[in-house]
Amino acid sequence: MKRFCHAVTKGRWVIIVVSLLLLIPSVFGYFNTKINYDLITYLPKDVETMKGEDILTDDFKQGAFSVVITENMNAKQILQLEKEIKKVDSVNRVGSVYDIIGYSIPIEMLPDNVASKVKKDDSNLIVVTFKNSTSDDKTLEAVQKIRDLKKNIKVSGMSATTLDTAQMAQSEVIAYVIIAVILCMIVLQIALDSFFVPVLLLGNIGVAILFNMGSNYFLGQISYITQAIAAVLQLGVTTDFSIFLYHKYEYWKTQKEDKKEAMEEAIAETMISVIGSSTTS
Repeated sequence: MKRFCHAVTKGRWVIIVVSLLLLIPSVFGYFNTKINYDLITYLPKDVETMKGEDILTDDFKQGAFSVVITENMNAKQILQLEKEIKKVDSVNRVGSVYDIIGYSIPIEMLPDNVASKVKKDDSNLIVVTFKNSTSDDKTLEAVQKIRDLKKNIKVSGMSATTLDTAQMAQSEVIAYVIIAVILCMIVLQIALDSFFVPVLLLGNIGVAILFNMGSNYFLGQISYITQAIAAVLQLGVTTDFSIFLYHKYEYWKTQKEDKKEAMEEAIAETMISVIGSSTTS
């Protein structure tokens, strides 16, 4: 333990330079790690849900479906919209009641129990199936393209929900981290006797977070839940140890004439706490 702590303090500049260099692949890994927004994919492959989705995708090319809700559109406009949706990549089939009755027969002529399921007031339903699975990138791109076709349409379904979740997570994760950093900075500025130390501690933790998130690149993909909470969770957990290290260093400075020896003692005592905490649940 003592030898390790001595090596850390002696080679501190080497550690700093190497850490800064490792930030380059970490940033690359962070931005190139695929984020998975479909929790169903974490189910075992032998679960009936996964088997059914594989059959629909591989055998029938209908791995996902969405319902398009149109507003203030007549039958002719709806049929024209269907033609536009069919041109979108990854779309398999598009259908509505107007494919059967056309635009020359009023929908009011259908039985009430049928008409009420496909039309309500000025809203009509169009069913769209996709060739790929629910959370496949091509499916999500197709959903977004369908939404962009008209302003007066809405797209629902699991794929649309997955797309909304992805967009919300991407926009809000940064806000979560910023809020957490600001709150931690306020607490540290109040609790510590230096204005610079909180900046140094949070900067160090930020580097560690980038190392953690960047290394996920080797996993291929991570859940959006992991992406959303990992940084904030790591910030909260490691801040305690950073404060502990700083206080131990301040204490040993009063006991040792050499600051390097004081840091060695502080690192040794902090490592005992870190190892004990990380090996217990």
